[in-house]
Amino acid sequence: MTKKPVFVGIDTSNYTTSIAVSDIDGNIVLNLKKLLDVKEGERGLRQSDAVFAHVKNISKLSNELNSAINGCEIVGIGVSVTPRDAEGSYMPCFLVGKSIADTLSATHNAPVYYFSHQSGHIMAALYSSGQADTLIDKDFIAFHVSGGTTEALLVKPHGEGFNVELIAETVDISAGQAIDRAGVMMGLRFPCGKEMERLASEFTGSLPMPKICVRNGRINLSGLENISQKLYNETSDSHYVSAYVLNFISKTLIKITQDVRENHGDLPILYAGGVMSNKYLQGELSKFKDTYFATPEYSTDNAAGVALLARRKHK
Repeated sequence: MTKKPVFVGIDTSNYTTSIAVSDIDGNIVLNLKKLLDVKEGERGLRQSDAVFAHVKNISKLSNELNSAINGCEIVGIGVSVTPRDAEGSYMPCFLVGKSIADTLSATHNAPVYYFSHQSGHIMAALYSSGQADTLIDKDFIAFHVSGGTTEALLVKPHGEGFNVELIAETVDISAGQAIDRAGVMMGLRFPCGKEMERLASEFTGSLPMPKICVRNGRINLSGLENISQKLYNETSDSHYVSAYVLNFISKTLIKITQDVRENHGDLPILYAGGVMSNKYLQGELSKFKDTYFATPEYSTDNAAGVALLARRKHK
């Protein structure tokens, strides 16, 4: 019997171990993810700890992968090896995924293709937003808003992947870091995004107008950490502070969206990254025309994008 050809994707970001499988037609048939353990009260992981955690997680996910692809043939492997498509972009945690991908390549006699974590996010967002066929060969704007990155990118088709130009970015902390630091300060467990979204949704009062800082594509969010600390000290109200933080980030992303549209025309905009799974943020940004969002499953870190990029490059 002929085995079904599949493409495996692997991503070992700083907070999630991910393995995904795409079939030959570009459908994601397996999307495994396991968060790295972060001790209560901590706001993240050192790279050495992240590498060790990935090593433990990847063996468990590999067993699930082997069961899922029994009777299939791995014909290509995609893996994230850098955070971004930029010279000097590097994080040790991606070495775990690269090592597993290289081993799979040798044992299954299948080529391995290297991509950035960022490109994987863009491809996964295209897939889950239903716009892969529409936008894959066009210029568009992609926002990558996560715990490690908050930036806007001008994306152009390039071979089997993307040519990415950075057009806006934070110069201090990311949106995800701002959320998590505020959440941990209030006693929430890291990562704090989902719990803060719930708390904010239950807030019914009014909020002060945030003083955001966006100038010439440069975004400052570190002030939000100090403001949220001050508000919580004054009120001890986690619902109020959560709503303020998300509103601050919303207004910041709205301003960036307005700026990139003014500077680059009415290109389609795709929002991706873990922070963009937030329904409040999606609701505010969807007021702009021609905007698309990854579903929550594909907004957070995942390996689906690199599996799909491997399929595209292989074909």
